[in-house]
Amino acid sequence: MNKINKVLIANRGEIALRILRACKELGIKTVAVYSTADKDLKHVRLADEAVCIGPPASTDSYLNIPALIAVAEITHTDAIHPGYGFLSESADFAQRVEESGFIFIGPRAENIRMMGDKVEAIKAMQNSDVPCVPGSDGALGDNDQENIAMANKIGLPIIIKASGGGGGRGMQVVENSADLLGAIELAKSEGLNFFGNAQVYMEKFLTTPRHIEIQILADEYGNAVHLGERDCSMQRRHQKVVEEAPAPGITPKLRAKIGNICAEACKTINYRGAGTFEFLFENDEFYFIEMNTRVQVEHPITEMITGVDIVREQIMIADGQKLSFTQNDVQIKGFALECRINAEDPNNFMPSPGKITQFHTAGGMGVRVDSHIYNGYSVPPHYDSMIGKLITFADTRLGAIIKMQNALDEMVIDGIKTNIPLQERIMGDKTFRKGGMNIHYLEKMLLGAC
Repeated sequence: MNKINKVLIANRGEIALRILRACKELGIKTVAVYSTADKDLKHVRLADEAVCIGPPASTDSYLNIPALIAVAEITHTDAIHPGYGFLSESADFAQRVEESGFIFIGPRAENIRMMGDKVEAIKAMQNSDVPCVPGSDGALGDNDQENIAMANKIGLPIIIKASGGGGGRGMQVVENSADLLGAIELAKSEGLNFFGNAQVYMEKFLTTPRHIEIQILADEYGNAVHLGERDCSMQRRHQKVVEEAPAPGITPKLRAKIGNICAEACKTINYRGAGTFEFLFENDEFYFIEMNTRVQVEHPITEMITGVDIVREQIMIADGQKLSFTQNDVQIKGFALECRINAEDPNNFMPSPGKITQFHTAGGMGVRVDSHIYNGYSVPPHYDSMIGKLITFADTRLGAIIKMQNALDEMVIDGIKTNIPLQERIMGDKTFRKGGMNIHYLEKMLLGAC
């Protein structure tokens, strides 16, 4: 490494451990920050240095930018890796990191800011010839009659989205024109309350789309590659539950077409680092919805089918190095699945924090477990309920599903409730085994409608 000899990991849980492992392989020293609720996290014990950053509340610890910068200064850190969640898509944090003399392991602040504003992101993608959902092509104004006319032109149903939205918030589906104006006001209110931005826009509401995303990597020298696609259609309340790669039914020709479009878009907007273009896919057409300017929770399945260490590449790009491979070097082989393992009741999805009295992980060829938990670890109630990811890889999709069934059956997590029974149910579902489900399928399955 040239410039990065020590990295501060501004996150917790499994992604913090994942980053630590990548740093150790590169010979980079690590600094862990942790809240008082997280003093027993595995990466805290393994890091070269560890600093308590505040009380359990995220606003007072993992989201405390001045405290993170102060820790970086006193530990003589070279770079900060934000992981995912928390401050990973905060343009203000990226800017503050760079202005304070540290390297931000991620995109430039201007790219994060552009993609964080959905209206600006859509404009940028349209200018880069990325296919987008038919819509308002910008923020909605205050003229009710113009908004009604626009909705009629696009064709109902439509969806109103908050410009700064995400995670399913600030979204209102409109199937009847009489409900349009109320939906706009509600989306504005949610956008302002949750994201500090009352701007909203309008899109055609696709009724049975799949959720497919394209993983990219780009360096600061104008090189960009795509690593194929992931299917993330198995969702509940807009939250991904199971992911797979490659996506069923996507041909190599279609993959190359959309992947190359995304890579070229990265060059156009001068993007740096890892990123993901998220699309709705219906009737063999891709429609851009947003770009995630960070490493994704589901990055391991792309790593499994390409052999590319995405976190390692993130660090090397931030270090000022060129991509270590070209698009022609990327070969997609086999199939991979990821099940998110959550500390929650599998029936009502209520969080289930508490002490893990017994933990036995799955194993065997083609099985990967990314998790920070261990025997005796206490899952705190203050953060996201995900406690790990179970990943399987095989030559065929069915082979990966069978491996996942066996791995889920083998995994033991006692003392708390987990969603393992739900994941076992999904793996045994006949429609899931066929592949190509739309984003509404899982919720219908849970209701017994499938």
